[in-house]
Amino acid sequence: MENQTWSGDILLLEGLKVTPQYSFPVFILLLLLYIFIMVSNIGLTVLICMERSLHQPMYLLFCNLSINDVIGATAIIPCLLGNIFTASANRYISYIECVIQAFFFHLHIGTSLSVLMIMAYDRHVAICNPLQYSNIMTNKMLLKLSAFAWGVIIFMVGILIGLSVRLSRCRITISYPFCDNASLFKLSCDSVLINNIYGLGYTVVLLGSSLGSTVLTYLKIAIACLTSKNRVLNSRALQTCTTHLALYVIMMVSGLSSVALHRFPYLAEKGKVASILIMVVPPALNAVIYGLQIKQIRLKIVALFYRNKVTLMDMQ
Repeated sequence: MENQTWSGDILLLEGLKVTPQYSFPVFILLLLLYIFIMVSNIGLTVLICMERSLHQPMYLLFCNLSINDVIGATAIIPCLLGNIFTASANRYISYIECVIQAFFFHLHIGTSLSVLMIMAYDRHVAICNPLQYSNIMTNKMLLKLSAFAWGVIIFMVGILIGLSVRLSRCRITISYPFCDNASLFKLSCDSVLINNIYGLGYTVVLLGSSLGSTVLTYLKIAIACLTSKNRVLNSRALQTCTTHLALYVIMMVSGLSSVALHRFPYLAEKGKVASILIMVVPPALNAVIYGLQIKQIRLKIVALFYRNKVTLMDMQ
């Protein structure tokens, strides 16, 4: 198998090594997390879209993050759930499905980082230039920034996956719980030098621009807060920036852990767990952090539940 070209369209997912006694608890945990991700993110998106008072750039940008989390989780978690009770020798996936899964996995990671970059810029304008905020962060600017966050990543990920799809295949086993770009080009016995060069460049550009812009933005925000004696400004900066930084740190720690563990074969099982966590932890916590930390959203959620409670009591 190592020395011949494989032209079949069916691949074998190695997946997680879950013992029978832990299969059901793992399935229930993943299922509950998936339901929570879908309900919380879709619920917050609908709430922000319906409430005109929440039609502000910060919240509308968060809708991008929620939609991206829903897409990413849906591309990965159902497949994981379906394979838990399937014997490792029977965990098949078509090559087309594998390519689509890899595309949406990298799209999710890239779009999360790009949206968080734009959210950092939004906080910078709001805190460092509040009088011009409404003139800078217009609906047109918001649309352009959102299109940039998605468009650039779709283009770059398209090239990333396209370089792997062009390769012939001599293997059929995906060693991870789901498909990603590294899993795709590891199926080939051809030279993957171009894939490694572009993949490294893509990672450096994405992480470098994300870290660089975020650090620079928050340095400017910190300077603005230190030079200003306005307590209202400092309090507002602390509240909104803490929320954004929490989301950013969760995303970066999850992503870097997965990338690092992917490079060490002897940590393969830990790498598999880390790769799943990056698709579960940030999407699950994003909505919680924003829903509970941002006062306007929290008040709207409380008012909605109170209104529903009153309606049910009236019906009774």
